[in-house]
Amino acid sequence: MFDAATKALSQMLSPPFRAVLLKSAGLAAMLLIVLAIALHRLIAWLAGGGASWLEGTVGSGAQTPLAIFLWILAIVAALGLFVGIVFLMPAVTALVAGLFGDEIAEQVERIHYPADPPGHAVPMARAGIEGVKIALLSMLVYLCAVPFLLIAGLGAVMFFVATAYLQGRQYFELAAMRFHPPAEAKALRKMHQGTVFVAGLMIAALVSIPIVNLATPLFGTAFMVHMHKRLTGSKLIEDGR
Repeated sequence: MFDAATKALSQMLSPPFRAVLLKSAGLAAMLLIVLAIALHRLIAWLAGGGASWLEGTVGSGAQTPLAIFLWILAIVAALGLFVGIVFLMPAVTALVAGLFGDEIAEQVERIHYPADPPGHAVPMARAGIEGVKIALLSMLVYLCAVPFLLIAGLGAVMFFVATAYLQGRQYFELAAMRFHPPAEAKALRKMHQGTVFVAGLMIAALVSIPIVNLATPLFGTAFMVHMHKRLTGSKLIEDGR
């Protein structure tokens, strides 16, 4: 598994991967900006509505305490925006992976597995559906974890574990669907769910690092291509050995 991760990381700096990185990172950044603006406006709207209600309730005689309260509320809103972006990142990378996964997988198979039959590109509609499903499921799971953030970091642990499961699941299935029908790919993932989950922990570690996590689709896809080859007993003798 560590050998697969090392190979995936080393290939990320190759010229073909850099080209995909620029496209995938640009798209991910654009989606994050759009979501951040929407989230900021939602928080501002909620804060403004609450401020108007408070001012109407307490009257104009409590302007100083109200100003202090609104200042605190603005700080909380800014923190909420930052946390929101952190929680949205895995969902965004899931969407991006669905669009660029085959382009990345083809590069890995061509360089490391030239003697193996090449995989077939996952239909764009199927890849998009899988990406949207994981993104929506990610957001649902992360929203459930938010209340536990206040309990001695329990929410952060839940967030990390959920990210490992969801990211490992998506990237492995996308890699497997290049060689198997969707139902078989999912069955293969369930057969090796322990290994896939541990591999997902490595992807979750990367997605938790700001800026670097924009490269998650490249690493996750390349890593799981290697894992799929190993778990299915690829006949290839890698690197000419």
